[in-house]
Amino acid sequence: MTFSPQSKVWIYQSNRKFNGTEATEIQRILNDFVVQWTAHGNHLKAKAEIFYNYFIVLTVDEGVANATGCSIDSSVRTIKEIERQFNLDLFDRFNMAYKIGNEVHVATKEDFETLITIKKIDLNTTVFNNLVPTLADFQQKWEVKLEDCWHKQIFATQLDAQ
Repeated sequence: MTFSPQSKVWIYQSNRKFNGTEATEIQRILNDFVVQWTAHGNHLKAKAEIFYNYFIVLTVDEGVANATGCSIDSSVRTIKEIERQFNLDLFDRFNMAYKIGNEVHVATKEDFETLITIKKIDLNTTVFNNLVPTLADFQQKWEVKLEDCWHKQIFATQLDAQ
């Protein structure tokens, strides 16, 4: 199934890595959800994917039907159910995900600040911009250097000290 580059995306980042069994079950729940996902009676052209066993990405091609408040609420309920069932935190926007080599890590805001201070993270570290709004942005601007992300503003004091 092909999606427009302007498709809307929502990214939910876990506070911990899903194990293999969890990832399989979470994907099953997501698949069951997207096949019945509607907005005002119109079926949404949607998909749900797991990346790096940390991220759930929902995509809706609004060229087919627009996601509405009620349909977005239903997706949030599904994500909250996943969160509850697997004892995850998928809504804390201050859990910072970053990559060292090919390995993804997640740290609290405070721990991320410490990692910057001790020079384990710098402006060249890859971080995840979970605020990207479209599929095109997801594909091009989701994994970016800290230098090029909104994170830089939050941690400017620590980064300037480097």
